[in-house]
Order: sequence, then C-alpha cells, then structure tokens
Amino acid sequence: MIDLHTHTIFSDGALIPSELVQRAIAHGYRAIAITDHADISNLDFIIPRIIKVAEQLNTLGKIKVIPGIELTHVPPELIKYLVDEARRLGARLIVVHGETIVEPVIHGTNRAAILAGVDILAHPGLIESDDVLLAKEKGTALEITARKGHSLTNGHVAKLALYHGANLVLDTDSHSPEDMITKDTAINILRAAGINKEKIPDILRNSDIIVERVFRK
Repeated sequence: MIDLHTHTIFSDGALIPSELVQRAIAHGYRAIAITDHADISNLDFIIPRIIKVAEQLNTLGKIKVIPGIELTHVPPELIKYLVDEARRLGARLIVVHGETIVEPVIHGTNRAAILAGVDILAHPGLIESDDVLLAKEKGTALEITARKGHSLTNGHVAKLALYHGANLVLDTDSHSPEDMITKDTAINILRAAGINKEKIPDILRNSDIIVERVFRK
C-alpha cells in the first residue's frame, strides 16, 4: 500500500508525523507522503519540518517517507507561484486540493493546478474532459479518494480518466488513524468507482511510479 495524500498536526490531522508514519508501517504501507494543507501563510513553516522528519525516518529503511504539501483553497491565479515556492523549499510531492463538490473550491482550481505541473490533483470533483486531457498531457495524476464526502465523485473521475487515458492514483487523505486503509480496502474503493479488476493493478502501480520519480529528483 502506498498513500500519497495524508495530514498531520501541522495542518488539520490528529497525529504528529512520526506517529503517522508508525501507523502506516503497522498497516503495511511501503511509502507515505505527508502533505499538510498550506497556503502562503504556512508554507515555509510546514515544509522544512516535514523534510526533517522524512530525512530521519528514511535512514531506518522501514518505509519511504515523502515530504510534500497540499495547496488548499489557493486562488487559481496564485497556484503556479506557490507550486514553485513549495518546490524551492524542498517539497518533493505537490498536491493541490481540487474542486471537490463538498467544499466551495474556486472554479478553475483544477486547471490551474494541472498547468502548474502538480504531481497529484486531489479529489477533482466534477472535473471536465478538457482538464482530464490536460492532466494526461502534463503528467498530473487524478485522485480516487477514500475520504468521506470527497469520494462522492470518484465514479465520475474514474470514468473520464479511463476514457481519456489519464493516470489515476488511490489515496486516503488521512487525517486520523481511522482513515488509514488496507490494500484490500483500496481495491474495493477502486471497484466501487467502476474500475474493472483488470485495470486496478495498473492504477496501484501509478503510485509506485510517482514514488520512484520523487526519489530520483
């Protein structure tokens, strides 16, 4: 199991990073990205601290820990600037909080995130075909999420991504220990989104590809 979208007490999660990672190890995860919510107010606070934890824990070899960030409710016009700033600060994985239907995310966020070259567009809601095609072109993965509420549009995201050939990833968007899942649950979530069993190994492998790319940087 690989999870590329999680949160700690540095935003609205329940656990400190070390405990989150230990819980992931206990669940049998092979890799985890810590991607706390951020905008310009806290970007420079969060990223260095996550990097410090990741560097220390990665020396133990029990799990791969990726220091990342989730840019959240950022006006579309500012997303590219903050993506560049996050990378300058050392974030290895950039997630943008997409246009979920359960929050008032500004329309245009999905497109701005993809154009900015983010790694993952989280819970992109009722994403449009043009943006799915753009994600395919830019190499941005679209998220199928285990998170309650955000998951309401998983079927829509999966259908368009599979039709247009865009990459999908499965993440939990964990905020507490109860949000973590097993590989079997991940498979069931993908099946519930209307994805055929034959396609599921490829989708799970997309997370491996992202991890490999991150550690090559």
